[in-house]
Amino acid sequence: MAKKEHKLTLHPRNPHRARYNFSLLADSCPELAPYIQLNQYGTQTIDFADPNAVKVLNRALLNHFYGVLFWDIPEGYLCPPIPGRADYIHYLADLLAESNAGQIPRGRGIKALDVGTGANCVYPIIGSQEYGWQFVGSDANNIAVQSAQTVVDANPSLKKRIQLRHQSNMQHVFAGIWQQDEVFDVTLCNPPFHSSQDAMTSENKRKWRGVKGDAKKTTLNFGGQAPELWCEGGETGFISRMIKESVEVKDRCFWFTSLVARKENLAALYRVLKSVGAVQVKTIEMAQGQKVSRFVAWSFLEPAQIDFWRDARWRK
Repeated sequence: MAKKEHKLTLHPRNPHRARYNFSLLADSCPELAPYIQLNQYGTQTIDFADPNAVKVLNRALLNHFYGVLFWDIPEGYLCPPIPGRADYIHYLADLLAESNAGQIPRGRGIKALDVGTGANCVYPIIGSQEYGWQFVGSDANNIAVQSAQTVVDANPSLKKRIQLRHQSNMQHVFAGIWQQDEVFDVTLCNPPFHSSQDAMTSENKRKWRGVKGDAKKTTLNFGGQAPELWCEGGETGFISRMIKESVEVKDRCFWFTSLVARKENLAALYRVLKSVGAVQVKTIEMAQGQKVSRFVAWSFLEPAQIDFWRDARWRK
Protein backbone atom coordinates (compact mmCIF):
# COMPACT_ATOMS: atom_id res chain seq x y z
CA MET A 1 0.00 0.00 0.00
CA ALA A 2 1.31 3.44 -0.94
CA LYS A 3 2.26 5.64 1.95
CA LYS A 4 -0.30 8.38 2.52
CA GLU A 5 1.18 11.85 2.08
CA HIS A 6 0.99 14.11 5.09
CA LYS A 7 -1.12 17.13 4.23
CA LEU A 8 0.60 20.33 5.24
CA THR A 9 -1.51 22.84 7.12
CA LEU A 10 -1.69 26.54 7.80
CA HIS A 11 -0.50 28.19 11.01
CA PRO A 12 -2.53 27.13 14.09
CA ARG A 13 -3.80 30.71 14.64
CA ASN A 14 -4.73 31.19 10.97
CA PRO A 15 -8.55 31.52 10.83
CA HIS A 16 -8.54 30.16 7.26
CA ARG A 17 -7.49 26.60 8.17
CA ALA A 18 -10.97 25.21 7.57
CA ARG A 19 -12.70 24.96 4.19
CA TYR A 20 -14.36 28.14 3.01
CA ASN A 21 -17.93 28.43 4.30
CA PHE A 22 -19.28 30.11 1.19
CA SER A 23 -22.80 30.55 2.56
CA LEU A 24 -21.46 32.39 5.60
CA LEU A 25 -19.11 34.47 3.46
CA ALA A 26 -21.99 35.40 1.13
CA ASP A 27 -23.92 36.64 4.17
CA SER A 28 -21.01 39.01 4.90
CA CYS A 29 -20.59 39.94 1.23
CA PRO A 30 -23.76 39.33 -0.84
CA GLU A 31 -21.98 40.03 -4.12
CA LEU A 32 -20.13 36.73 -3.67
CA ALA A 33 -23.35 34.72 -4.07
CA PRO A 34 -23.50 34.80 -7.92
CA TYR A 35 -20.00 33.32 -8.12
CA ILE A 36 -20.76 30.33 -5.89
CA GLN A 37 -21.22 27.05 -7.75
CA LEU A 38 -21.27 23.35 -6.96
CA ASN A 39 -18.31 21.18 -7.90
CA GLN A 40 -18.52 17.55 -9.06
CA TYR A 41 -18.88 16.39 -5.46
CA GLY A 42 -21.80 18.74 -4.75
CA THR A 43 -19.66 21.05 -2.60
CA GLN A 44 -19.88 24.83 -2.83
CA THR A 45 -16.91 26.54 -4.47
CA ILE A 46 -16.04 29.30 -6.95
CA ASP A 47 -14.08 29.31 -10.20
CA PHE A 48 -10.61 30.15 -8.91
CA ALA A 49 -9.48 30.79 -12.51
CA ASP A 50 -11.89 33.75 -12.68
CA PRO A 51 -10.14 36.95 -11.47
CA ASN A 52 -13.46 38.61 -10.60
CA ALA A 53 -14.54 35.66 -8.46
CA VAL A 54 -11.20 35.64 -6.64
CA LYS A 55 -11.42 39.38 -5.97
CA VAL A 56 -14.93 39.15 -4.55
CA LEU A 57 -13.89 36.17 -2.41
CA ASN A 58 -11.06 38.28 -0.98
CA ARG A 59 -13.51 41.08 -0.27
CA ALA A 60 -15.75 38.64 1.60
CA LEU A 61 -12.86 37.15 3.60
CA LEU A 62 -11.51 40.56 4.61
CA ASN A 63 -14.98 41.66 5.67
CA HIS A 64 -15.89 38.50 7.59
CA PHE A 65 -12.59 37.82 9.36
CA TYR A 66 -11.01 41.27 9.67
CA GLY A 67 -13.93 43.70 9.78
CA VAL A 68 -12.96 45.50 6.58
CA LEU A 69 -16.00 47.43 5.37
CA PHE A 70 -14.58 48.39 1.96
CA TRP A 71 -11.85 46.74 -0.09
CA ASP A 72 -11.11 46.98 -3.80
CA ILE A 73 -8.19 47.00 -6.23
CA PRO A 74 -7.85 48.43 -9.74
CA GLU A 75 -8.26 45.98 -12.61
CA GLY A 76 -5.09 44.02 -13.33
CA TYR A 77 -3.46 44.56 -9.94
CA LEU A 78 -2.26 41.73 -7.70
CA CYS A 79 -5.11 40.00 -5.87
CA PRO A 80 -3.36 37.75 -3.34
CA PRO A 81 -4.73 34.61 -1.67
CA ILE A 82 -5.66 35.68 1.86
CA PRO A 83 -4.84 32.43 3.75
CA GLY A 84 -1.17 32.43 2.71
CA ARG A 85 -0.79 36.12 3.46
CA ALA A 86 -2.24 35.58 6.93
CA ASP A 87 0.26 32.77 7.55
CA TYR A 88 3.23 35.09 7.00
CA ILE A 89 1.84 37.52 9.58
CA HIS A 90 1.26 34.81 12.18
CA TYR A 91 4.74 33.36 11.73
CA LEU A 92 6.20 36.87 12.09
CA ALA A 93 4.34 37.16 15.39
CA ASP A 94 5.93 33.88 16.51
CA LEU A 95 9.36 35.16 15.45
CA LEU A 96 8.98 38.22 17.68
CA ALA A 97 7.64 36.05 20.51
CA GLU A 98 10.80 33.91 20.47
CA SER A 99 12.72 36.89 21.89
CA ASN A 100 9.96 37.82 24.33
CA ALA A 101 9.64 34.73 26.54
CA GLY A 102 7.08 33.25 24.16
CA GLN A 103 4.70 36.21 24.40
CA ILE A 104 3.62 37.86 21.14
CA PRO A 105 4.23 41.63 21.29
CA ARG A 106 0.90 43.28 20.54
CA GLY A 107 -0.56 46.74 20.19
CA ARG A 108 0.32 50.07 18.63
CA GLY A 109 3.81 50.07 20.11
CA ILE A 110 4.84 47.42 17.58
CA LYS A 111 5.69 48.82 14.16
CA ALA A 112 6.10 46.90 10.89
CA LEU A 113 7.22 47.91 7.40
CA ASP A 114 5.61 46.14 4.44
CA VAL A 115 7.86 46.55 1.39
CA GLY A 116 5.76 46.45 -1.78
CA THR A 117 2.38 46.59 -0.07
CA GLY A 118 0.57 46.78 -3.42
CA ALA A 119 -2.88 48.10 -4.19
CA ASN A 120 -4.34 45.34 -2.00
CA CYS A 121 -2.67 46.38 1.30
CA VAL A 122 -3.42 42.89 2.64
CA TYR A 123 -0.46 42.40 4.99
CA PRO A 124 -1.05 45.66 6.91
CA ILE A 125 -4.77 44.91 7.10
CA ILE A 126 -4.24 41.46 8.61
CA GLY A 127 -1.37 42.46 10.91
CA SER A 128 -3.13 45.52 12.26
CA GLN A 129 -6.41 43.71 12.83
CA GLU A 130 -4.94 40.51 14.32
CA TYR A 131 -2.26 42.00 16.56
CA GLY A 132 -2.94 45.73 16.71
CA TRP A 133 0.42 46.54 15.11
CA GLN A 134 1.18 49.83 13.39
CA PHE A 135 2.17 49.48 9.73
CA VAL A 136 3.97 51.47 7.08
CA GLY A 137 3.31 50.17 3.60
CA SER A 138 5.61 51.20 0.75
CA ASP A 139 5.28 50.73 -2.99
CA ALA A 140 6.98 52.02 -6.12
CA ASN A 141 3.67 52.15 -8.03
CA ASN A 142 1.86 55.37 -7.17
CA ILE A 143 -1.49 54.03 -8.42
CA ALA A 144 -1.10 51.11 -6.02
CA VAL A 145 -0.35 53.50 -3.15
CA GLN A 146 -3.41 55.59 -4.01
CA SER A 147 -5.62 52.49 -4.19
CA ALA A 148 -4.37 51.21 -0.84
CA GLN A 149 -4.90 54.66 0.66
CA THR A 150 -8.51 54.60 -0.54
CA VAL A 151 -9.02 51.32 1.31
CA VAL A 152 -7.40 52.64 4.48
CA ASP A 153 -9.40 55.88 4.40
CA ALA A 154 -12.66 53.96 3.96
CA ASN A 155 -12.09 51.84 7.07
CA PRO A 156 -11.99 53.61 10.46
CA SER A 157 -10.30 50.57 12.04
CA LEU A 158 -7.35 50.97 9.63
CA LYS A 159 -6.91 54.74 9.45
CA LYS A 160 -4.94 55.11 12.67
CA ARG A 161 -2.85 51.98 12.15
CA ILE A 162 -1.65 52.08 8.53
CA GLN A 163 0.46 54.73 6.78
CA LEU A 164 1.34 54.45 3.10
CA ARG A 165 4.42 55.85 1.35
CA HIS A 166 5.44 56.03 -2.29
CA GLN A 167 8.92 54.72 -3.19
CA SER A 168 9.96 57.18 -5.90
CA ASN A 169 13.21 55.37 -6.77
CA MET A 170 12.74 51.78 -7.91
CA GLN A 171 16.44 51.09 -7.39
CA HIS A 172 15.96 51.45 -3.64
CA VAL A 173 14.09 49.39 -1.07
CA PHE A 174 14.45 51.17 2.27
CA ALA A 175 16.16 54.42 1.24
CA GLY A 176 13.59 57.16 0.75
CA ILE A 177 10.98 55.27 2.80
CA TRP A 178 12.68 54.71 6.15
CA GLN A 179 12.54 58.09 7.88
CA GLN A 180 15.31 59.52 10.03
CA ASP A 181 15.39 57.94 13.49
CA GLU A 182 12.41 55.69 12.60
CA VAL A 183 12.38 52.26 14.27
CA PHE A 184 10.64 49.10 13.09
CA ASP A 185 10.24 45.85 14.97
CA VAL A 186 9.93 43.85 11.77
CA THR A 187 9.92 44.28 8.01
CA LEU A 188 8.18 41.99 5.54
CA CYS A 189 8.18 41.64 1.77
CA ASN A 190 6.73 39.54 -1.03
CA PRO A 191 9.38 40.33 -3.65
CA PRO A 192 8.99 40.19 -7.44
CA PHE A 193 9.38 36.55 -8.37
CA HIS A 194 10.57 36.66 -11.98
CA SER A 195 13.59 38.25 -13.67
CA SER A 196 11.63 39.42 -16.76
CA GLN A 197 8.21 39.39 -18.39
CA ASP A 198 9.34 36.61 -20.75
CA ALA A 199 10.43 34.47 -17.80
CA MET A 200 7.08 35.03 -16.10
CA THR A 201 5.09 34.15 -19.24
CA SER A 202 7.12 31.00 -19.78
CA GLU A 203 6.63 29.86 -16.16
CA ASN A 204 2.92 30.57 -16.27
CA LYS A 205 2.52 28.54 -19.47
CA ARG A 206 4.28 25.63 -17.79
CA LYS A 207 1.91 25.79 -14.82
CA TRP A 208 -1.19 25.92 -17.01
CA ARG A 209 0.10 22.99 -19.04
CA GLY A 210 0.33 20.95 -15.85
CA VAL A 211 -3.04 22.06 -14.46
CA LYS A 212 -5.24 22.49 -17.50
CA GLY A 213 -3.34 20.85 -20.32
CA ASP A 214 -3.44 24.23 -22.04
CA ALA A 215 0.03 25.62 -22.82
CA LYS A 216 -1.40 28.62 -24.66
CA LYS A 217 -3.14 30.11 -21.66
CA THR A 218 -1.16 32.77 -19.78
CA THR A 219 -3.86 34.49 -17.74
CA LEU A 220 -2.99 35.21 -14.14
CA ASN A 221 -6.09 34.77 -12.01
CA PHE A 222 -4.35 36.80 -9.28
CA GLY A 223 -3.34 39.64 -11.64
CA GLY A 224 -0.32 41.82 -11.07
CA GLN A 225 1.55 44.78 -12.55
CA ALA A 226 5.12 44.61 -13.85
CA PRO A 227 6.93 45.70 -10.62
CA GLU A 228 4.86 43.23 -8.61
CA LEU A 229 5.83 40.26 -10.77
CA TRP A 230 9.35 40.77 -12.11
CA CYS A 231 12.49 42.85 -11.65
CA GLU A 232 16.15 42.76 -12.67
CA GLY A 233 17.74 39.73 -11.06
CA GLY A 234 14.40 38.25 -9.99
CA GLU A 235 13.76 37.59 -6.33
CA THR A 236 17.43 36.87 -5.57
CA GLY A 237 18.45 40.23 -6.98
CA PHE A 238 15.70 42.10 -5.15
CA ILE A 239 16.28 40.46 -1.77
CA SER A 240 20.06 40.88 -2.13
CA ARG A 241 19.54 44.63 -2.62
CA MET A 242 17.27 44.67 0.41
CA ILE A 243 19.88 42.88 2.52
CA LYS A 244 22.60 45.35 1.53
CA GLU A 245 20.36 48.34 2.27
CA SER A 246 19.39 46.86 5.63
CA VAL A 247 22.95 47.46 6.83
CA GLU A 248 22.26 51.22 6.80
CA VAL A 249 19.43 50.81 9.33
CA LYS A 250 20.67 47.69 11.11
CA ASP A 251 20.30 49.15 14.61
CA ARG A 252 16.76 50.42 13.95
CA CYS A 253 15.03 47.12 13.21
CA PHE A 254 14.81 43.88 15.15
CA TRP A 255 14.03 41.50 12.27
CA PHE A 256 14.24 42.03 8.53
CA THR A 257 12.33 39.40 6.55
CA SER A 258 11.33 38.46 3.02
CA LEU A 259 9.46 35.64 1.37
CA VAL A 260 11.65 33.40 -0.81
CA ALA A 261 9.64 31.55 -3.44
CA ARG A 262 12.44 29.36 -4.77
CA LYS A 263 14.21 27.22 -2.19
CA GLU A 264 17.27 26.99 -4.45
CA ASN A 265 17.77 30.76 -4.04
CA LEU A 266 18.47 30.47 -0.32
CA ALA A 267 22.15 29.55 -0.69
CA ALA A 268 22.92 32.77 -2.60
CA LEU A 269 21.00 34.84 -0.05
CA TYR A 270 22.85 33.19 2.85
CA ARG A 271 26.13 34.21 1.23
CA VAL A 272 24.98 37.83 0.99
CA LEU A 273 23.82 37.77 4.60
CA LYS A 274 27.19 36.43 5.73
CA SER A 275 29.01 39.10 3.74
CA VAL A 276 27.10 41.94 5.49
CA GLY A 277 27.62 40.50 8.97
CA ALA A 278 24.08 39.46 9.93
CA VAL A 279 24.19 38.17 13.52
CA GLN A 280 21.11 35.93 13.29
CA VAL A 281 19.68 34.25 10.19
CA LYS A 282 16.58 32.06 10.19
CA THR A 283 14.49 30.39 7.50
CA ILE A 284 10.87 29.81 8.51
CA GLU A 285 8.83 27.32 6.50
CA MET A 286 5.10 27.68 5.96
CA ALA A 287 2.67 25.33 4.26
CA GLN A 288 -0.75 25.13 2.65
CA GLY A 289 -2.05 21.88 1.15
CA GLN A 290 0.96 20.31 -0.58
CA LYS A 291 2.69 23.65 -1.16
CA VAL A 292 5.61 24.72 1.03
CA SER A 293 6.69 28.36 1.16
CA ARG A 294 9.20 30.12 3.34
CA PHE A 295 10.66 33.41 4.46
CA VAL A 296 14.18 34.31 5.42
CA ALA A 297 14.77 36.51 8.48
CA TRP A 298 17.92 38.29 9.58
CA SER A 299 18.96 40.56 12.41
CA PHE A 300 22.06 42.55 13.30
CA LEU A 301 21.24 42.88 17.01
CA GLU A 302 23.65 41.52 19.61
CA PRO A 303 22.31 39.89 22.82
CA ALA A 304 22.62 43.09 24.88
CA GLN A 305 20.74 45.04 22.21
CA ILE A 306 18.00 42.40 22.13
CA ASP A 307 17.48 42.72 25.90
CA PHE A 308 17.30 46.51 25.65
CA TRP A 309 14.91 46.36 22.67
CA ARG A 310 12.57 43.94 24.43
CA ASP A 311 12.46 45.97 27.66
CA ALA A 312 12.13 49.33 25.95
CA ARG A 313 9.54 48.47 23.29
CA TRP A 314 7.70 45.28 24.19
CA ARG A 315 7.45 45.44 27.96
CA LYS A 316 6.50 49.03 28.59
